[in-house]
Amino acid sequence: MKFWFSLFLTVLLSGQTALHAQDGNYNGPPIDYATAEVNDPVTKLGKQIEAGTAQLSFDENLGYLPAVLEALEVPESSQVLVFSKTSLQVSRISPRRPRAIYFNDDVYVGYCQFGDVLEIAATDAKQGAIFYTLDQSNESAPKFLRDKGHCLGCHSSSRTQDVPGYLVRSVFPQSSGMPEFGRGTYTSDHTSPFEDRWGGWYVTGTHGEMRHMGNAVLKDRDGELDRETNANRTSLEGLFPTAPYPTPHSDIVALMVLEHQTQMHNALAAANYETRRAIHQSRIINEILEKDNDELSESSDRRINWAAERVVKHLLMCDEFALTSPVTGTSSFTDDFQARGMRDSEGRSLRDFDLQTRLFRYPCSYLIYADAFEGLPDEVRRRVMLKLDEILLGKLDEEESDDFDHLSPDDRRNIREILLETKPEFKSLVEADK
Repeated sequence: MKFWFSLFLTVLLSGQTALHAQDGNYNGPPIDYATAEVNDPVTKLGKQIEAGTAQLSFDENLGYLPAVLEALEVPESSQVLVFSKTSLQVSRISPRRPRAIYFNDDVYVGYCQFGDVLEIAATDAKQGAIFYTLDQSNESAPKFLRDKGHCLGCHSSSRTQDVPGYLVRSVFPQSSGMPEFGRGTYTSDHTSPFEDRWGGWYVTGTHGEMRHMGNAVLKDRDGELDRETNANRTSLEGLFPTAPYPTPHSDIVALMVLEHQTQMHNALAAANYETRRAIHQSRIINEILEKDNDELSESSDRRINWAAERVVKHLLMCDEFALTSPVTGTSSFTDDFQARGMRDSEGRSLRDFDLQTRLFRYPCSYLIYADAFEGLPDEVRRRVMLKLDEILLGKLDEEESDDFDHLSPDDRRNIREILLETKPEFKSLVEADK
């Protein structure tokens, strides 16, 4: 009898997974990505516009871009420029007219010259990446339209950790901006080799002896990408007209932050989804077995532990590519980004840059303060913070600790002290766990 009952449960849960597999396992319960109410920054702004408490002015040259950046508190200095035809408005993108992307901790805004729409992605604390467009026309009141699935063709795959998410893609671009897909593509994050980054992007800034794929196109399909001629460029003058953009920069430091942030956001969303699915399936089993609804099955517990460990590894910048030359940007992004940092009594912040051998001086992601982190279910968020504390105190066994060898004793002490002063929940959890 036990065998048949166990088989029944297996078939039941497998069937549920199969039902949602066609939608990436997120358009049915418990995620309900397409239908659940969201409360991301764009949704909030849209409601304010409808209520008449916020307005967006229309610029004759840039449309709603300046007003949207101001309303969503997205700095112009975050501007990065991509000329590969790898987004919604491909006909508007070329090496002469790159697409501009602007971002803060929660929002990404895409702008094309003569584009029909602004492309906007905002991070909801529970549902992750939500995609919108805003018509670049002042013929009617501005209204953000949520994507009905078109964006997910690119923004939901293994490149986004199998959730609706974000990615920075590096390609081998032809002179038209069209990628030479036969040469392969890279998804960039903080672990990516420097030489594989930013194909199809413009890059301003210095990086010493290191070389990247930016500022270059293939001269022929089988040729090599010239990584040398336009290395260490501090100006894009001569490559294309920069006057139509809010700034003339495509800052290298902004690009590096963008690479880290996009996949950190994806890791948080993946942990959120996986935890909610694990709890949902555990409750189905508990209902059938007439057990306490809040009791986690062993398999659900393992899944949540796995999700927490993946978040921890992203937070602590595991496997980060080691810089072999200093990196310096050209815009005010470096200063602007650091100025927004929450600081402890010694003036330290997780937003402080290193840029000599790694991205951050204190390698723990600033997104630990983001709504996306706060929105993690309690079951996984608390495990993440307790695991962080174990690592920072050096309490892991030798096999587990290998993943965190990049953290020196000083790194661990600094990060822990910063978190104890700037992350109240971290402090209360670790003190209660003593």
